[in-house]
Amino acid sequence: MENDTPKGERIARFLSRAGIASRREAERMIEAGRITVDGRRLDTPAFLVTGDETILLDGKPVKGPERTRLWRYYKPIGLVTSARDEKGRDTVFDNLPDDMPRVMSIGRLDINSEGLLLLTNDGALKRRLELPSTGWVRKYRVRVKGAPTDEMLDPLRKGITVEGERFRPMQISLDRQQGANAWLTIALREGRNREIRRALGAVGLQVNRLIRISYGPFQLGELQPGEVAELRPKVLRDQLGIDVTAPRDRPGPDTRPARAPSGGRRRRR
Repeated sequence: MENDTPKGERIARFLSRAGIASRREAERMIEAGRITVDGRRLDTPAFLVTGDETILLDGKPVKGPERTRLWRYYKPIGLVTSARDEKGRDTVFDNLPDDMPRVMSIGRLDINSEGLLLLTNDGALKRRLELPSTGWVRKYRVRVKGAPTDEMLDPLRKGITVEGERFRPMQISLDRQQGANAWLTIALREGRNREIRRALGAVGLQVNRLIRISYGPFQLGELQPGEVAELRPKVLRDQLGIDVTAPRDRPGPDTRPARAPSGGRRRRR
């Protein structure tokens, strides 16, 4: 009896694994008529491909998925963590080094925040590491205006509701008072939109600097603003259980930090 199971995978998943976009964004590309397969313009994300087809995005060939890769990036203040910005502001992806492939961010940092942002070429890994069930701790160094006390911070340690939204308990330590400001270290297991700023604001503390220093086992380390460093395949195996092997016809990854050229803005397409 022949096996009637369809071969291949959905085009949206294929595009996500290829690092083109998230699955949802790939579905929007298909709806907009930007994807063709063997000359056929797609109108459904349910179309199956094997990778042997000629797949075009906006008329340009799409390469098949490469091995899973992951980078640490020091996001500077002033960059938006999105592929496009309706206000025309600089984005993270405009300012990556020229030799970076197309990548996606794992989570976000708002425009006024800085520090560790993980980047990957694998849409499935992006989704996996963003899921609340992953439960990875995100740790931040936070400077606030004022002189916080343990009594002020206790509501955040117990969990606080801000404008009807409940935030889970945070781990907070008061590191030092520095003139009119104080430094805190804050750890949480989910990163909702402007969560730390909103929670601290609810107890009367204004954040004037916020640096993410770790995401799960991955550390900001000695990276400087604008620098990016690829994690070795061994780290992916040890920390994520991903067994990856560099293609034989390509050199292994350069794990030295790289910085985007300072001579102007780079627009990724």
